[in-house]
Amino acid sequence: MFLINALTIFLIVLIAAIIILALMIIIFYISTKNKFIRMLEDIDNSASRIDVYLTKRYDDLTKMLASVKGYMKHENETLKEVTNMRTLNKNASMKEKADYANKLNDVAREINLVVEQYPNLKADSVFIKLQDEIAEIEENLQAARSNYNSNVASYNKSISVFPNSLVAGNKFIKREYFEAEDIKREDVKIEF
Repeated sequence: MFLINALTIFLIVLIAAIIILALMIIIFYISTKNKFIRMLEDIDNSASRIDVYLTKRYDDLTKMLASVKGYMKHENETLKEVTNMRTLNKNASMKEKADYANKLNDVAREINLVVEQYPNLKADSVFIKLQDEIAEIEENLQAARSNYNSNVASYNKSISVFPNSLVAGNKFIKREYFEAEDIKREDVKIEF
């Protein structure tokens, strides 16, 4: 009788341990999956901020270009280039967004060349205001890129380490970083 009670107690403890272990695994799986989902939302949010700043930068560069229009000898080429730039696709990859940012850098360089040729333009109040706005946008854009890349790094590390990698499986894949081309890594200098 004592042997039956000991065996019964052992089976009850073993079943309870298995149930507790199964619950711990389920809780780990659910919490880890939710963590990945939150991280992806953070990445999407920071990518959206990059889109906002790129769009704002485009708008301000377009306004700046319009304000220097009267001073420009080669306004048609640059104006056509700016107006032909399609709006940034919200579903674009980070590579496409980096290319778009690089095109905006080229436009800013063109504007700088014109401003150097026309010193009176430097004193124009609208131009000075736009210059200040673009400087602020550049700072915000850099912060947004940094935030995005930080979120991507955290996510990529998190899905790669064991035991998180078991939960990630093939459902959660690494995200790409926002990277500028080597030649474009220099800051756009808008000096007047």
